[in-house]
Parts: sequence; structure tokens; C-alpha cells
Amino acid sequence: MESAFFLVVLVVAILAGTALAGRLGFPAPLLLIAAGVAGSFIPGVPEVHLEPEVVLLGLLPPLLYATAVQTSLVDFAANKRTILLLSVGLVVFTTLGVGVVVHALLPDIGWPVAFAIGAVVAPPDAVAATAVARRIGLPRRLVTILEGESLLNDATALVSLRTAIVAIGAGVSAWQVAGDFLLAAGGGALLGFVVFRVVAWFRPLINDPVLDTAVSFVIPFVAYLGAEAIHASGVLAVVVAGLLLGHKAPLLQTAKSRITERTNWKTIAFLLENLVFLLIGLQAQWIVRDVMRSGVALELVVAVCLATLAAVIVLRLAWVFPARYLLIRPGADPETGHRPPVANTFILGWAGMRGVVTLAAAFVIPPGTPYREVLLLAAFTVVAGTLFIQGLSLPRLARRLRVRPPDPMEDALARATLLQQATRAAEERLAALEFEDPHGVVELIRQRSEQRNFAAWERLGTTDDQETPSDLYARIRTDMITAERERVLQVRAGGQVSSVVVAEVLAMLDLEESMIDDTQPERIESSGPIRHRTGEGCADLDRYPAVAIEGDRVCRRCLEEGLTWVALRQCLECGNIACCDSSPGRHATAHFRETTHPVMQSAQPGEDWRWCYVHHTTG
Repeated sequence: MESAFFLVVLVVAILAGTALAGRLGFPAPLLLIAAGVAGSFIPGVPEVHLEPEVVLLGLLPPLLYATAVQTSLVDFAANKRTILLLSVGLVVFTTLGVGVVVHALLPDIGWPVAFAIGAVVAPPDAVAATAVARRIGLPRRLVTILEGESLLNDATALVSLRTAIVAIGAGVSAWQVAGDFLLAAGGGALLGFVVFRVVAWFRPLINDPVLDTAVSFVIPFVAYLGAEAIHASGVLAVVVAGLLLGHKAPLLQTAKSRITERTNWKTIAFLLENLVFLLIGLQAQWIVRDVMRSGVALELVVAVCLATLAAVIVLRLAWVFPARYLLIRPGADPETGHRPPVANTFILGWAGMRGVVTLAAAFVIPPGTPYREVLLLAAFTVVAGTLFIQGLSLPRLARRLRVRPPDPMEDALARATLLQQATRAAEERLAALEFEDPHGVVELIRQRSEQRNFAAWERLGTTDDQETPSDLYARIRTDMITAERERVLQVRAGGQVSSVVVAEVLAMLDLEESMIDDTQPERIESSGPIRHRTGEGCADLDRYPAVAIEGDRVCRRCLEEGLTWVALRQCLECGNIACCDSSPGRHATAHFRETTHPVMQSAQPGEDWRWCYVHHTTG
């Protein structure tokens, strides 16, 4: 009963701490660690020992899977060279470098133990890195690299740690180290692929979203345990299975299953991620107590802890710059069209926060190892130090170095263009279908598709406070749904209709309201000129570059017809300014049909994106 009560207290603390962090504008992971440290010294709070098995089997597989299944395999593959250099090369480099530093301060521990603590503190944490990176709005390429690195580096670190632990009892050769690594990497990747193939075979046969989601809860543990059973990397197996299943989800699962699984995994990841940070803090009291009882001089303890922390920070920075210029030599970023600036490389080097895997791996060091208490405190210092020093300073550094976050206007343009291209494909499919339509169903379908597309395009027009047609529709329809729900609840109170029927009707209203909320986000403004291009090889876009718009920005035909407009576009062939398709007159499209002038440019202030009517691409 006491354990159950303590778990409930932990969950309540997580929820309260996260809510408070949101109100204060403070990173929730750091606040939870601080709360855990403070709580560990409060009398009456149970002493929590983070056992390696609990973390490596109970927490790590679901956390890795939750991240991997949401990671873009396309983006991962596009940055695979950088990711591998960080997740393998940098981990080995850090393991050796920290080992040298620790051995210099504690020569009595021997090289195997020194390299063991190096492997423990080498891997940045997937949860910590991406949580901070996404919160401050780093460029997507950096976030992708950090995600990919933190997904794979645990495998490298744990294999290195396993080898070092074996070497503590008996020497190992370089061939044995290489063999262990190849077995762990190759076996883990192969087992993860096998799990993916098995799940991909039977998953299309599952139509029940609840059953499908339950299957997803089992996948990371099956992959991890299966790989560990053959002495391969369970971490790598989980990552490979998650990446492939996430990439193939639109083909393997129903829409309801994907929505249900995504929602449930977000909840699980939220609780586990924040539980990890709270548990890290709760280790502080007994780790410090054991060090004080060990009899090691305080000066030496402080030197080892600070030197280890400094080493992991400096070694990462020392690796990323040569790796970029000598090995990677990155070209233009596909999103911005420009070569990534040096500031991005520094931010990548600074975003090396450690997490729960480091602390759990430290407990794997065998009891009785010389200076084990000091090494545990060093690992805790690295985790807490990197999270607070780098995690707190990263937002300010990103602003000072002018690291450009993703432009919401570019995202809105890409979203609207992609929806337009999807609608075009749907219209082509509609034209190929054979059916009779005496009730005008096709026209209704077209209207709903247009409404969805208009809502996407209207997000780009942000220069005034005029209510767009989609905004008006959302406001009116939301009020209507509220009235409908109130009436259904009145009927439910009367008990005249089956509760099952009432629940189904309420679910239908909830679904429609959620769809309105999803298609009506807040209006946005660009942080700079939009340079995103959604199409390759468009000769028309190449022939018509963006121009400076001069003169009055009005749609003459709207004025003549007494209409209003939502947003304006300018023809780059003749300079005619007309209203967009979201406007009642749709005069820009009418102009294209009359003249076949292929490219128009947004005439809204602050926007210079272009649209090709022929190829349905933007530039």
C-alpha cells in the first residue's frame, strides 16, 4: 500500500510540476529534477534507488519506441552520416577522453573502470535533448540530428560499458571489442527488422483500434528482450522497429488506430519522461551520503565530478567542429536552401544533455569497485550539470547566435500546397470513377475539400483583423455544436434514449468539433521572407522570380462587383492583382483561366511566395 501511495504521489508531483513549469515559462525537466533533489532531503520521503533493470527494461524501451515511431525515417536517412558520427564516433571519443581524465585523477581504479565511467557519461539523452530543443524552437535539421543521435548512442555506450565491465574481471583484446560491437549492432538491427516484418504482416488484419494500440505497447519490450536474449543491442532493436513501423503506419493501420495509438503513446511518453527526471533528482540524497561515508577526500571528490562534467562538454564541442568541416562538409539545408551557419554547429555541440540512461548505467558498475561511490556521484553531477548548465543556457545562446527557428509561415505555405496537391490527386481519382450522382453528392464532396484547402491558405493572410470565411464558419459551427450537445445532454437526463446511442451522438459531435479545432489554428506571421519550395524542376517558377509589388493592393474586379476579398495575388506575367480562391470572387484563378499566365505571387505584405497554376507547386 505504501508503494502504491508513493507512486500516486509521484504522478501528482509530475502533473503539478509540469503545470507550474508551464505557468513560469521554465523547462519542466529541470524543475522536476530540482524538486526531486529537494524532496530527497526531506525527512519521511522514501529513499529511492534507481535500479538498472528498472530503467533499462521498464523505462528505456517504451521511451525509445515513443520517440522512434514519431521520428521521420526520411529525415533520419537524409542526416544518417551526421547521426552516425555523433552516435558512434562521438560516444567512443567521449568514452576514451573521459576515461583518460578520470584515470589521471584516480589512477588506482585501473583503465577498465575509467573507461566504464566514460561509457556511462558518453551518451546524451533522447528525452532531455529533444524536450529542450523542441521547446526553444531549434531548426528542424538540428532536432532531427539530436533525435537520431540520442536514439542510437545508447546502444554504443551500453556495448562499450558491457565490454569495460568484462575487462574489469579479465582482459579483452581489440578483436573481442570489435566483435562485441558488431554482434550488438548487427544483431540488434536484424532483430528490430524481424519484429517490424512480423508486425507488418499481421497488423493490417487488426481493425480494432484498442487491440492495435495494445499490440504497440508490447512491441518495444518484445524487440528489446529478443535482442538481449541473443546478446545483441536491445536499444537498437527497439529503434529500428519503431522507425520502420512509424514510417509504414499509414499503410499498415487504419486511421482510427493511428489516432488512438498516437494519443495513448503521447500520454505514456509524457508520464515516463517526466517520471525519469523526478527520479533522477530523488537519487541525490543517498548518493551524496554514500560519498561522505566513503572516506574519500572532499577535494578529490569535487575534482573528479567537475572534471568529468567539463570533459563531456568540451569533448563534444571538440568533436562536432572537426567532424563538420573535415568529415561531413554539409551542403545546403533542403529547407532553407543555405549552408548551415557555424552557429548551428555550436548549438549542436552545446545540446549534449545527459539523462536517466547515464545514471542507470552507472549502477551497473560492480559493487566493490574502487571509488564506486565517487563515480556514481560523478555520473549524477554530469546529468544534473548538463541539464542545468546547457539546458538553461541553450535558449539564450540560440537567440544570441540568431539560430533561426522553423518559420511558421513557411510551414503554412507547405501545408496549404500539399493539401492542394492532394486535392488535385483526389479530383483525378474522382474523374476516373464510374457512378451515378442524382443527389449532388460530388458537389458536396468538392465543397468540403475546398473548405479544408481554403482554411489552409487563409492562414497565410495575416495583415488585418478581418474574419476569414473559414474563421466565420468555425465560429458559427462551434456555437451550433454547443447547442446540439446541450440538447443531447437534456435528452440523456430524461432517460428516454439508450445511453449507447447518446454516447455515439456525443462522440460524433466531439469528432466534428475537434476537426474544426485542428483546421483553425491561430493566425501566424513570418519571421522573414519565405524561401521554401515544395516542387522541384518547375520551369515556370524558374522563369518568373519574385518581384517587389508596387502601387495599390486592391482587386479591381471585386470593387466593380461590390465584393470583399480575403487575400490578394499578383500575376507575374502582366502584374494584374486579384483575389485568392478563399475570396468570393476567386478572381486570381479566373485570371489564370482567361490568360493562362502560369505564376502568381502573394500580394500580402511580408509575403513573397509564388504559386504555379500549371504544376501546383510553390517557390
